[in-house]
Amino acid sequence: MTDETCQWQGWRQATERALYGPGGFYLRPEGPAGHFRTSVHASPLFAAAVARLLGEVAEELGTDGVDLVDVGAGRGELLAGVLAATAGSGLTVRAYAVERAARPAGLDPRIVWTDRPPAGARGLLFANEWLDNVPVDVAEADAAGTARYVEVRADGAERLGGPVSGPDAEWLARWWPLREPGARAEIGRPRDEAWAAAVSSLAAGRAVAVDYAHVRDARPPFGTLTGFRAGREVPPVPDGTCDLTSHVALDACAAAVASAGDADGPVAQREALRALGVSGGRPPIALASTDPAAYVRALSTAGEAAELTARGGLGDFLWLTRRVPAAGH
Repeated sequence: MTDETCQWQGWRQATERALYGPGGFYLRPEGPAGHFRTSVHASPLFAAAVARLLGEVAEELGTDGVDLVDVGAGRGELLAGVLAATAGSGLTVRAYAVERAARPAGLDPRIVWTDRPPAGARGLLFANEWLDNVPVDVAEADAAGTARYVEVRADGAERLGGPVSGPDAEWLARWWPLREPGARAEIGRPRDEAWAAAVSSLAAGRAVAVDYAHVRDARPPFGTLTGFRAGREVPPVPDGTCDLTSHVALDACAAAVASAGDADGPVAQREALRALGVSGGRPPIALASTDPAAYVRALSTAGEAAELTARGGLGDFLWLTRRVPAAGH
């Protein structure tokens, strides 16, 4: 084994290196779309729904010029889709892609590429499958019930480290107490802080986080840490060859910005998208005889909508919304 393979680290440090360090998974040229399918990649209906949401925010702000900040933008696919969906709408969209990878070739020049949310944006900050990739430590209760940090090597081997202490211990006690030996948790405090920082960048509008998530009354007893590579779930090995992800304690994120504005949710993606006009209902069969081509198109659209809203799939994502009123309102 190399020295790096033999090095024990907490999962947060190991994930940071594996995803965002030199040669890290998220810096690879193929981007996330080369390894897993998000709502953005599943159908243009998702970008169209975000475009409608952006229009709602613009109306609330009383403007036809609005900022759209995509946090964890991948290779800019969502922004490109929203810009296409808003063409001819009379809405002027200032688009920002927040991503740690380099700007991809051929990206729409209207999209500003940056490694952090712009300060003072007025509009919609949208974070789709971003928080689940904010690195976090993992804790496990030992035989005596003491919560200890889980340490990992680059080959995926694990061992228990020192007791969880300080703010991490406080977070576990409030949000994810470990009650049985062997129980595990992902310590979501860095995600709370990341979400709070993202929300604070907005001068006015809405911030929306969309992710596989859970709330305090339904935490998984052994956590959700896993890996993805080339469209398949694989063991979580922090060697840079696979995605490392775990579901988000989204209620904790919500509480981290409780004073920053009005909260909506978390609500299931199927409900959020239906409110934005995405429905998986089949077209009337009579259309097949009166306009076969239109029926085929409508059937395809219904299938895409069904995937975005499916139980046990993308429809199980949770949406957390934070409204940020303009100063003085």
